[in-house]
Amino acid sequence: MTDPDTSTLKKPRRGRPPGRPHAQPDSADQRSRIIDIALALYARQGYAGTTLAAIARAADMTPAAVHYYFKTREQLFDEVHEAHIAPMRGRVEAIFQEYKGDPVAAFIKVAERFVEVADEHEWIAPVFFGDLLTEGDTFRKHARHKIDYKKQEAFHERILQWQAEGLLNPDLDPALVMPSIMSLTMLFMAARRKWKDDPIRKDVDRDSIRKHAAALLGHGLGPAKA
Repeated sequence: MTDPDTSTLKKPRRGRPPGRPHAQPDSADQRSRIIDIALALYARQGYAGTTLAAIARAADMTPAAVHYYFKTREQLFDEVHEAHIAPMRGRVEAIFQEYKGDPVAAFIKVAERFVEVADEHEWIAPVFFGDLLTEGDTFRKHARHKIDYKKQEAFHERILQWQAEGLLNPDLDPALVMPSIMSLTMLFMAARRKWKDDPIRKDVDRDSIRKHAAALLGHGLGPAKA
């Protein structure tokens, strides 16, 4: 009897080892998914608490798989910055160009824009205010190289000029104007989640925050009346 021809027999398929699935290196969707998970974690625990290890756990991936796409969390945030924060700054600068002769109207428009941004991106406020509300400065250290200090100094001088021209309240501290507007808008938008059971503030919504900010800014930013 001749031996059977084994060349046509199918070899048994080797199963995948148990454990988490491997990353898909060529998948753009996987990269976007990691970023989306990072943004969701930013919203819950800010920038400092969102490590690559935390992202890997939330994504049900190994740290090595996440590391394939992003070597550091700073690299991941750089993409977030370019996709979301840089355009926001560009739109704010455009508002001041449009209303360069009316800074009060410009700041009110900026406040409205901040409300829109905070509504679209729940992670914005926890990222920007996280370091201010804790002892850490992880985000500030990373974001420092993203800040154009020459532009900030020029804007500071611009506010002083508006005050000298009688277009803004002279009692305003130029260094606190933009942080104040962010607090009136982004911080309050984030606080809504904490106010769900608050009998006084539970009905605060996006529109009421927008109107409140506009009312305060409209009267507080303007020049003092005789």
